[in-house]
Amino acid sequence: MDRVSKLIEEIRVYGVNNEVPIMSVETIDTIKKIIIENNIHSILEIGTAIAYSTINFASTPGVEKITSIERDDDRYSIACDNVSKSELSNIRLIHDDALNTIIEDKYDLLIIDAAKSQNTRFFNKYKENLTENGMIIIDNLEFHGYVGRSKEIKSRNLRQMVGKIEKFLKFLDENSEYDVEYIEVGD
Repeated sequence: MDRVSKLIEEIRVYGVNNEVPIMSVETIDTIKKIIIENNIHSILEIGTAIAYSTINFASTPGVEKITSIERDDDRYSIACDNVSKSELSNIRLIHDDALNTIIEDKYDLLIIDAAKSQNTRFFNKYKENLTENGMIIIDNLEFHGYVGRSKEIKSRNLRQMVGKIEKFLKFLDENSEYDVEYIEVGD
């Protein structure tokens, strides 16, 4: 196992042990396959957490740059340490709320994996940062199996969040600007 792969595994274990919301291995593998098959060179990621997915994608062949935005102070600090340990030079981390950040560059891929209740706002804000044939991947649209069952949820906060994800799914389904495909993998 090479140094970066070993670091990625250490970050994954840390994330699982400390209940940090990170992508599943299956989701990472699926997105890496999409990156390779679609000749993706640049990625904008909304939601860095501890840089588990960031380093995974940055180490994928062909990826020249990845910009990742994280608002949480502690997670951003850990992400910076992990990126430093990776010694990858194609990663740029931004410590800010993605809804306040101004990004002018264009990217082949936008990955939204942050506050699920803000998916529509992230989508609308950053779709302009896509290259002509750019793609958007939104993680965790089933939200642990709750989506489609919002009326059954007793917790008011959880019910509201799931309701917002359900509205976002309707927004995607009614969106004529993009071809939408749902891939059932991981969560």
